[in-house]
Amino acid sequence: MPDRPPVAPRVAQPPGKIFLEFSPDGQRMLVAGCADYARSFRTNDDGEPDMIDHVRDDTLAIACGNDYAILGAEDGTVCEYSVAEGKQNNLKEVLVRFTLPVRDVALSSDEEWIAASSDEVEVKVVNRHDIEQIHVLRSHPKPIKHLSYDPTGTWLAASCTDGKIYMYDVEGEEPKYVRAIDGIIQRLETHDDATSRCFWHPAGEVFACGTASREVVIVSADSGRVQKRFAGLHNSPITSIGWTANGRILASSALDGSLIVWDARTQQVLQQHMYENILNIDWHTKGENIFCWANSWGEVYITPNFLKNETHIELLKAPQDKPGDAPQQKPVQAPESRTNGVKPLVNGRPRARSPDSLDNYLAEPGDDWIDDDDGAGYKNENGKRPSGHLPQLNGHTDKRSRQSLWQPQIHESFQPGATPWRGNRKYLSLNLTGFIWTVDQSTHNTITVEFYDRETHRDFHFTDPFRYDKACLNEHGALFSAPLNSEQNHPAVIFYRPHETWTNRSDCRIELPDGEDVSCIALSSRYIIACTTTNYVRVYTLFGTPLRIWRLKSSPAVTCAAYSDYLITISNGPVNSDGTTQLLYSIDNLRHDEAHQNSDLVALGTPHPDSDDYADGSVTLKSLFWTDSGDPAIYDSTGTLLVLLHWRSMGQAKWVPVLDTRQLERLRDGKKEERYWPVAVADQKFHCIILKGGDQYPYFPRPLLSEFELSVPVGRLPAKKKPAETDGEADAMDEEESTASQARRLEESYVRTNVLLSLHDDFVQSQGEHARHSDKTELARREIEVDKLLLQLLAAECREGEDRGMKALEIVKMMRDRGGKLIEAASKVAGRWGRTVLEEKIREVGERRVMGVDEDR
Repeated sequence: MPDRPPVAPRVAQPPGKIFLEFSPDGQRMLVAGCADYARSFRTNDDGEPDMIDHVRDDTLAIACGNDYAILGAEDGTVCEYSVAEGKQNNLKEVLVRFTLPVRDVALSSDEEWIAASSDEVEVKVVNRHDIEQIHVLRSHPKPIKHLSYDPTGTWLAASCTDGKIYMYDVEGEEPKYVRAIDGIIQRLETHDDATSRCFWHPAGEVFACGTASREVVIVSADSGRVQKRFAGLHNSPITSIGWTANGRILASSALDGSLIVWDARTQQVLQQHMYENILNIDWHTKGENIFCWANSWGEVYITPNFLKNETHIELLKAPQDKPGDAPQQKPVQAPESRTNGVKPLVNGRPRARSPDSLDNYLAEPGDDWIDDDDGAGYKNENGKRPSGHLPQLNGHTDKRSRQSLWQPQIHESFQPGATPWRGNRKYLSLNLTGFIWTVDQSTHNTITVEFYDRETHRDFHFTDPFRYDKACLNEHGALFSAPLNSEQNHPAVIFYRPHETWTNRSDCRIELPDGEDVSCIALSSRYIIACTTTNYVRVYTLFGTPLRIWRLKSSPAVTCAAYSDYLITISNGPVNSDGTTQLLYSIDNLRHDEAHQNSDLVALGTPHPDSDDYADGSVTLKSLFWTDSGDPAIYDSTGTLLVLLHWRSMGQAKWVPVLDTRQLERLRDGKKEERYWPVAVADQKFHCIILKGGDQYPYFPRPLLSEFELSVPVGRLPAKKKPAETDGEADAMDEEESTASQARRLEESYVRTNVLLSLHDDFVQSQGEHARHSDKTELARREIEVDKLLLQLLAAECREGEDRGMKALEIVKMMRDRGGKLIEAASKVAGRWGRTVLEEKIREVGERRVMGVDEDR
């Protein structure tokens, strides 16, 4: 449950993006957003705020002076407005223009220069008092999302959408590019709510920013090195960071509504709250105990006496802190004793020098004696002898029997989250818990396991003489499997290592029978599962006790995944007319030994004409996993994400597409060429790794995770409008396009929300009388949300005209509401648009429902 804010909200803007910032003298706070106005709240004054009327367009960036405000708008203009108490606040000057929406503006410490960025690649730096003095920065390859000036007037930090921070020296007459800091911030689009901004310490020299692993780090501007980490408490991307005027206290907020207040020196947590939809936060610039934040509903919370503890207030009133004076203490979340002195990788960057540095693990002395100087192919990219002289696995031999004239094309087995060898290394597992990777050291392998939440789990590294080639990772432990080695008479091995133990030795090692190898493995919170080459499914407890064993009805196995008591297995089945095998899946409850689905078909799509798979007509399964809510999901080579609906009822399951990556807005214009490596589905988002160019798999250093909102492909997207001949025709086309886009968006939201409602309803029904009250409440909330979307669809149909009345009535009949409140609201909507006949018919529908009469009669 979210916490109750200490003060009542003050509505400042319509719902959507909202920005706030205190003036340098601390006398006022500027708030702007989606409206055509901005508000200026006076400090310690509960009266009505001053208004800046007639803002040019939706505001996407702000900078605040004592008596003026600079607003960057969606129409591409950066304008300066006057701000004074009790006076008409009007536009003073247009400082600079872009052809695309402005994304950020930054005001220099001497208030002479304004830096502005947009969806264009260029950054423009213009003099406030002489707009003809302008500098254009082009050292970055992609658009800049955030800009921020150093308080000492030395640096301009530009956070780019490519995941790098570009540092410009602004002490001279013109800004000079110095360096790019990589491996700190995450890759974000310019319109994302998460932030990659550099929030400068009040004394300069260092800045704070959010990372892809949901940490707040302090970075030195001179060296680009991370000095401190505030980690382990945010479970979603960072949205904003704020320093107190003396730099002794730091606050950070995240998309999940978490608000953490830290002691900047000791990295101890002073306060921890959970509010809703926080987008921006700010402390009073003159050191008063006032803290403000704004949420996506357009509300602003101005909180005097925010810090209650006297010790915390003393920190707020202390002299200004100097970054160099701060003691270099290790973060509380990851003390060195928990990592046995081994410094883990940080955001893919190399570890500092240590007795077991990464270079030692990657060194391969003695492997370079083979010289392929004549191009005869003595070795491949791995330094191994190639297999080109061997016959194809399913190819024809010179001497063949009648039965071997034709072989079906089977789907190869794979381990979800694993990549093939590339060079001498590969990923064994990639998910939201962490990642496992291995390095081939010729005589043995070395395996590294790293976690995103290093406060809960510590990273570990070990030498692997068994050469594990498959792995699973979750919050309870790590599971590995090594292949069968017939030459050395070593059986296939399964090894499980829990994260927490209360005995000296708690890991378990399982050896499979002779001649039996592992096809794929799965790990849940209760069971270890292995599908083998003998078509067996072997189930063990977490400490190696055999529990169940059965043989797959179709073979060979392709992959498997487990969640709690449930296991889904996928294997090759009957042969299609084109010679490829169909994929069959089964879902079993391991605790009760029950089958929810038995050898049902996996619904793979057909290749797109522009895809690489169109030539041979094959579509392959790329990944299999369980969502965070416990529903099976697949991702195929067409770029489609599907979730299994009604899977708990035998024969009722169906694969429902919840995202088609080919229809993402970033790919719509056809200028980008990228693929997506699936990782997980959590918080109703698709988490993946973006692969650029011709890459098929993630590679090192570990790329950052990206996330996309689920979007059911309900139909063709509205086409882009053609140029209009007259202004009146252009306005009509804009209105038509806006109406069509809104209707399509509402239709997609309705279908997607209905799918999520069905999934949650299935879960609650499966719990029966053991269902928790919170789950039932969430189910009721989602039902109301679906009806509200139908109400919005009804309003859109009423706006179209009287001839859309039959469809509007059909929408009303789709509502689940039985109490009559939403039906009554629907009739009011029809009445507001003057649809009297429709209003009467809606009232009749409401009366029949209240009386319990079947509407179909």
